[in-house]
Amino acid sequence: CSMGRKEDMASAAQKLMGQQEDVRNIGIVAHIDHGKTTLSDNLIAAAGLINKELAGKQQFMDFEDQEQDRGITINAANISLVPNVLGKQYLINMIDTPGHVDFGGEVIRAMRAVDGVVLVVDAVEGVMPQTETVIRQALRENVRPVLFINKVDRLINELQVDEAEMQKRFVKTITQVNILIQTNAPAGKDQTWQVNPGNGTVTFGSAYNHWAVSTTSMKRTGINFKQVYDLMKSDQQKEIAAKSPLEDTMFEMVVGHLPNPIQAQKYRSAVIWSGDKESEVGVSMLACDPKGPVAMMVTDVSVDPHAGDIATGRVYSGTLKKGVKVKLIGLQKEATINRVGVYMGPEFVEVESIPAGSIGAIVGLREAYAGQTVSELDMREFESFKTNVEPVITVSIEAKQTKDLPKLIEVIRQLTKEDPNLRASINQTTGEHLLSGMGELHLEINQYRIEKTHGVPITVSPPIVVYHETIQIASPELEGKSPNKHNKLLMMVEPIPHEIHEKLMDAKVKGKVKLKDKEWIDKFQQAGIGIDESKKVWAIENYNLLVDGTKGIQALHEIRELVIQGFQEAMHAGPLAKEEVHGVKVTLIDGKLHEDAIH
Repeated sequence: CSMGRKEDMASAAQKLMGQQEDVRNIGIVAHIDHGKTTLSDNLIAAAGLINKELAGKQQFMDFEDQEQDRGITINAANISLVPNVLGKQYLINMIDTPGHVDFGGEVIRAMRAVDGVVLVVDAVEGVMPQTETVIRQALRENVRPVLFINKVDRLINELQVDEAEMQKRFVKTITQVNILIQTNAPAGKDQTWQVNPGNGTVTFGSAYNHWAVSTTSMKRTGINFKQVYDLMKSDQQKEIAAKSPLEDTMFEMVVGHLPNPIQAQKYRSAVIWSGDKESEVGVSMLACDPKGPVAMMVTDVSVDPHAGDIATGRVYSGTLKKGVKVKLIGLQKEATINRVGVYMGPEFVEVESIPAGSIGAIVGLREAYAGQTVSELDMREFESFKTNVEPVITVSIEAKQTKDLPKLIEVIRQLTKEDPNLRASINQTTGEHLLSGMGELHLEINQYRIEKTHGVPITVSPPIVVYHETIQIASPELEGKSPNKHNKLLMMVEPIPHEIHEKLMDAKVKGKVKLKDKEWIDKFQQAGIGIDESKKVWAIENYNLLVDGTKGIQALHEIRELVIQGFQEAMHAGPLAKEEVHGVKVTLIDGKLHEDAIH
């Protein structure tokens, strides 16, 4: 589509951003190959950005060559649409997310930016493993779902089912989705967020053939389910698309049942931010106030060769404008916003300002990362993304030519910034660059980016699986001596119970514990650790605990930092295979220390 059309769309979006009740922030989520990108194509075509005939074939939101070649979505892609729904204009900020399990991190980050999701389910395949995963991720973030049962024509073309059997299959899928909603929905929403064909929160159709129907749209268009079935049976899907176009039905469902940011932030703020609700930022976020102090959470970072880092995220309070000075909370750094804009698929289109309740992008935040809190005030950081996703597979990569080494290091830095689920490290012994990812496909795609996109030829080792080490039973008390033999420490190690370990991972606590810090102590108690022990935790590393169980040792504070350092090093390279240690509690029981500090 022409760049001019996108700029017209961006300026229309700019006008509507201020009318927050007319804004919807939505994600399209599903199992792989259930039709998310095809659905997105149809909605983009309706907004006039691509040709309607090409919708479903163009895969507009899959703009990376790898996505087109493999026919899958890899990156969560944003676009702002300004459709006319039942005679009124709305701004719909939409994110098309990947369905492949290796790119689950993209879905998790997108869920923080949106308030509602359209869950797409293939009519033949039904609810699949990744369908369950994405709906859980959405509900963890207090994001409301609606359902689109796609590829309905497959039931007739491939399975030859009759009308009664088709309806039975629909009921089965809707029931499975509702069980997932009931089990995972936030408190008080387990019934009200259920999807129901009767109230229009379920839509049936074929994104590839450009049609969809719901009980609400049938009243409007006069078409009934029997007519839809007969037209499908006689292969006249173009007739259905003419009478009940997909985009009309979908936009009607999105606008009618998914919340606007003013409604959503009232109940989402408490889940994504644990600061003081009475503070200036807290009040402004609850009200989604564009006049309040800026508070934004970065959900995605892309590195542009000309503009540098572009940080995309959800604005929860205040208004982003060029020239505004903001703090990068967590890094203790300040930055000035150079430009603000919205993403139209692959392109960044500049706008004047982005008020609370919308998704926007900022140029000028060096060192921003996904999960970063950006604010005008010193505020508490947003909660980290609600997931325990960890890389499971590693390869070693080396530049084929030594002269490319500096470029390779820069490229790896850029890739890990854009994709926080990709981890890079250097093996100090061998000097190899190790790249860890979510699966073989994840690593394969990043190898392609290094070689083809960035032009650095590399050699890659066969993948190795990432292991963790742990212990199964408590040890006896063991004595360790310092190298000069003047100091002795008595310690024991024992496994952390599984449920406590899970809660520590959910709470995302790590690092040295500040003495008498009530917040840390509260988090340990919530995880199930006793009150007395919670006050004696010195450090947590890889979700392993170092606990001070000593009594009355005078100079203990002098060695505290050194013991923590030793504990951290031991937890990063375990005794079995130099892999990371998980789920272990190390208790310092007693110590004999030399009275002279120099020893």
